[in-house]
Amino acid sequence: MTVLPITLASESEPRFTQDQRGFGTRAVQAGSPHDVVTGAVIEPISLSTTFAQTFPGNPIGQHEYTRSSNPNRNNFEQAIAALENAQYALAFSSGLAAMATTLQALATGSHVISIADLYGGTHRYFTKIAAAHGISVSFTVALEFDIRQLLVEHKNTKLVWIESPSNPTLTLVDIQAVAGIAHEYGVYVVVDNTFLSPYIQNPLDHGADVVLHSVTKYINGHSDVLMGAVAFNDAEINERMSYLQNAIGSVPSAFDCWLAHRGLKTLHLRARAASDSAVAIAAALENSPHVRLVHYPGLTSHPQRKIALKQHRKGLGGGVLSFRIKGGKQAAERFCQLTKVFTLAESLGGVESLCEVPAVMTHAGIPREAREATGIFDDLIRLSVGIEDTEDLVTDILAAISQAVHVPDDRSVIQTPSIDAAV
Repeated sequence: MTVLPITLASESEPRFTQDQRGFGTRAVQAGSPHDVVTGAVIEPISLSTTFAQTFPGNPIGQHEYTRSSNPNRNNFEQAIAALENAQYALAFSSGLAAMATTLQALATGSHVISIADLYGGTHRYFTKIAAAHGISVSFTVALEFDIRQLLVEHKNTKLVWIESPSNPTLTLVDIQAVAGIAHEYGVYVVVDNTFLSPYIQNPLDHGADVVLHSVTKYINGHSDVLMGAVAFNDAEINERMSYLQNAIGSVPSAFDCWLAHRGLKTLHLRARAASDSAVAIAAALENSPHVRLVHYPGLTSHPQRKIALKQHRKGLGGGVLSFRIKGGKQAAERFCQLTKVFTLAESLGGVESLCEVPAVMTHAGIPREAREATGIFDDLIRLSVGIEDTEDLVTDILAAISQAVHVPDDRSVIQTPSIDAAV
């Protein structure tokens, strides 16, 4: 097996060399050297927090202290860089930690332009925390159309924030179009690629400057790791972000890096299987008389299908979709309690299929007016499609919809308190 060398980051030299092999080959082999002592094919877990030195200031290898660098984290970062066609990648303790560090890399007084329909945790940071660091944020529901005017109005804009697809209404953004305008004004573009994963979309290839992931979701894929990551090609961004990674210390453990790296090796298989089932489910929902609207970019009826064909591998729609059920909030809550294969739970991207009601779960912390302005109504249900058999998933969805819609309004429903988890 050919193993790509890891090089130390510098201002002029890429940390990782470009890997031109197929995606599946990169997923399995990138950042996976054989152990030079034992010959182990799978890397050992390096739990040591500190590393020996031959004399003061001269460590035996490239590691001194695990917060600054760790063999498992370095290998995982190399794999992320390989899958996102990047020269640099950094891992963090969560997706929100990766997002917060990215924002903290901006100078005080900077402005951010963001899509309005986005992950609840990001919205919470932008509206309740960013100001404490001297960062202001403006939102738009039509980024491609509004960006130039917003850049003119906010001359201190340093960053444009994109989710494509957005969470949870699966709105797409033409990354290349937005990046082209942003770069005219010297503004960086960040794309949260969590919903699609590197297998389906590579934002850097479309002009983005930074791509961000909640590794917790598709990259790890097994709902047992909390982690985030960013990837990019700019040496100056790497210098600033790697400094903050070490200085702030929001780094993942060696064990979590090892687990996430193991999960990443099957990403291409899982993402493809989830997409195949998701499009079948979306088609069934679209034909159901009990469904008001389906959001899924893998459908030919999606209003931005052309963007999916342009940006997504083979036009795949990913494993997440959402829909509005007839019967309002009560029907949505009943549906999630009636499914047998889908589990009512937050998060997404795991091998198991999940369902949730964003308005009272992941996006509960967003005011109703702001939620509904972006299409997040009380009757909206988000599905994260796993890798179970497609027929079982479709059957489960249709059965639960029929029961949820036809149950009398006075039928008792288990009430659970909403929490602002923003997963």
